[in-house]
Amino acid sequence: MNIHEYQAKGILKSFNVSVPVGYMAETPAQATEAALRVQKETGTDTWAVKAQIHAGGRGKGGGVKIARTIDEVGLLSGKILGMNLITHQTGAEGKIVHKVLVEQGIFYAGESEPKEFYMSVLLNRARGRNMILYSTEGGMDIEAVAEKTPHLIFREEVDPKFGIQGYQARRIAFNLGLSGKAFKEMVKFVPLLYHAFENSDASMIEINPLFKTADDRILAADAKIILDDNALFRHPDYISLRDLSEEDPTEVEAGKHNLNFVKLDGNVGCMVNGAGLAMATMDIIKLSGGDPANFLDVGGTANAQTVEAGFRIILQDNNVKAILINIFGGIVRCDRVAQGVVDAYKSIGSINVPVIVRLQGTNASEAKELIDNSGLKVFSAITLKEAADLVKQVVS
Repeated sequence: MNIHEYQAKGILKSFNVSVPVGYMAETPAQATEAALRVQKETGTDTWAVKAQIHAGGRGKGGGVKIARTIDEVGLLSGKILGMNLITHQTGAEGKIVHKVLVEQGIFYAGESEPKEFYMSVLLNRARGRNMILYSTEGGMDIEAVAEKTPHLIFREEVDPKFGIQGYQARRIAFNLGLSGKAFKEMVKFVPLLYHAFENSDASMIEINPLFKTADDRILAADAKIILDDNALFRHPDYISLRDLSEEDPTEVEAGKHNLNFVKLDGNVGCMVNGAGLAMATMDIIKLSGGDPANFLDVGGTANAQTVEAGFRIILQDNNVKAILINIFGGIVRCDRVAQGVVDAYKSIGSINVPVIVRLQGTNASEAKELIDNSGLKVFSAITLKEAADLVKQVVS
């Protein structure tokens, strides 16, 4: 589950990770109040006004501004709130900004410039261990750093038997070129960040940039946290952090029906039971000359209700030119799924795209006969090749 920056910083703060003082606002008036509150707590005379959307690259898109007066905070927040913010992660359609984070400026006039680092905590799947990924090149896309200057990216793996060790935190601080007070602050910061990752059941925590301020403090100037959906039962307070307005509406609707759905950019919708079979089905679509319009796993107990919900969700995409239903009847009988397809087809009414149904497993022959005799515009197949040939036929 993705969350906003201000929510991520709230989680980090609960684990004593150092973050700038800041507050969320939904109107220019609230932003002004937040700026006054930040000033009272920190004495700052500059503020960062930051758009809150589930996407990176906000600064490049005009979603992060520095204000040097209280009035300017209200003016800038008024411009950012309601804007359609387009970044490299939002796509051309962009995202509407409904909230801003107003926080203390962490540049210090008259002193040396602060230093920006990159740091993230995530699972190294190849090694089966958590790792801390970090670089001296903060504030940049880490992918670009990896491509152009891979020697500037460091990794620190954490043994699950022992957890993060003091020598590892010291090595990180050393590799980042720190000394004196900043070195000590980083040695404190790293274990706290790792503990936040573990104890919040996060899939990833990314701090970019991680700041060494002019007075040698270490602060998470930005924060992105992805929470593991499967662990939310351990964190009931995190469930309220979900912002449905930031998610794809069709994916939200699919979740209501317990369907695993991811929207893609292709022209062939697919409905499958099982994630592995869904991946294979997407490969079939590609090899047949089409492009998958979605990933949709209806689970192992598909019935008329789930099939109908899947149909309706797929048909919301105007790019869909055909639908491929690929079901393996192991737990569920194929003829029951076939009847569900027929019932759903009749319930929805007019479906203006060809539907290909490939059923294999228990009672597959009976299922094919049921589809063929339905009188509906549904093509049946038994083998993957038959399904692939039909896909090629209808999309070419």
